[in-house]
Amino acid sequence: MRLTLNGADVDVDAHPMKRLLDVLREECGLTGTKEGCGEGECGACTVLVDNVPVCACLVPWAHAEGKTVTTIEGLADAHPLQQAFMDEVGAQCGICTPGMILAAIALGPNPSLEQIKTGLTGNLCRCTGYEAIYRAIQSVNGGRSDASSRKRSRTA
Repeated sequence: MRLTLNGADVDVDAHPMKRLLDVLREECGLTGTKEGCGEGECGACTVLVDNVPVCACLVPWAHAEGKTVTTIEGLADAHPLQQAFMDEVGAQCGICTPGMILAAIALGPNPSLEQIKTGLTGNLCRCTGYEAIYRAIQSVNGGRSDASSRKRSRTA
């Protein structure tokens, strides 16, 4: 099957019903996409297909044919969200981080805190408590989450 993967046109030979997650990791060697639950409940395997976040554990490989797929490797350490997650300590164990970053990219520029919360609904994190993730996403556009602003004003 032919598709655009992280900006490059590629042909990958895999069974059409194999999960997109497995093809990315096994045939393509892109291990940044993580498997958490394998049931589409945690969002750890989130990738962008035609700029829409999907759980790669639920998508048959055949559905990627002719599409544009972006994984965390496709950002090539160049997206400001990657640094923001580090600066705000939004990344701890790292299992959810690639999926969180890709889901956040799909939100577009300047998302409100409510848009961020809604956009990340399908992405679970067991380490951070989400506030650091929200701060990281809003800091990319120069904003701060409401919770972060309240916390800072109480301690100032």
